[in-house]
Amino acid sequence: MAEKQRILIVDDDSNISELISLYLLKECYETEIVGDGEEALRVFPEFRPHLVLLDLMLPGMDGYQVCREMRSSSQVPIIMLSAKGEVFDKVLGLELGADDYMIKPFDSKELVARVKAVLRRYQTNPVPAALHTDHQGDYVEYPDLIVNLTNYSVIYMGHSIEMPPKELELLYFLAASPNQVFTREQLLDHIWGYEYIGDTRTVDVHIKRLREKIKDHAGWALTTVWGIGYKFEVKR
Repeated sequence: MAEKQRILIVDDDSNISELISLYLLKECYETEIVGDGEEALRVFPEFRPHLVLLDLMLPGMDGYQVCREMRSSSQVPIIMLSAKGEVFDKVLGLELGADDYMIKPFDSKELVARVKAVLRRYQTNPVPAALHTDHQGDYVEYPDLIVNLTNYSVIYMGHSIEMPPKELELLYFLAASPNQVFTREQLLDHIWGYEYIGDTRTVDVHIKRLREKIKDHAGWALTTVWGIGYKFEVKR
């Protein structure tokens, strides 16, 4: 029997967390509920969740701090939950490493759909591409760069680079269509696959995080096309 996927719910509102847990249990997930940031960090290594639902407005240590701490040791997907819908809050959450951001109040069915979408793109134990000398599956290869969508791995300059699913999918999508320009709206539609939070800065944040890990190469680069969007430029 396959192991149930574990979801850690971090929210100080017991009514909300219990409701979320109920819907996830119906979908055969295993859940754990905690009410503050310190407890979340204590439970996190013991529970070993496949995904974290993280409220921002927590007593004591807020959700931003919790996200930062979790990201320092793990690439587990994090969906932030918040009543704060300002662009600044969304962008900050994404810059700290969140994979998604939902504004309260939200529809429980949409939350479950987003949980499923994130988990589909995530593997708890990805196999390093360096172990696959034949690079089987869906992959793109350029000098000093291999992006493998089958095992969700990236090899850059001979080293395996850890990367959250959305970043890897964005890099793969651009690299699979070299020199083709995509608008931010097109990238949101292709990578996220559903109507996201309505903020195209989501793409900018993920491009920024990619550039911090993958520097421009003599033969290729992640290029901004001002006023339009982005492209994976291959220099001939």
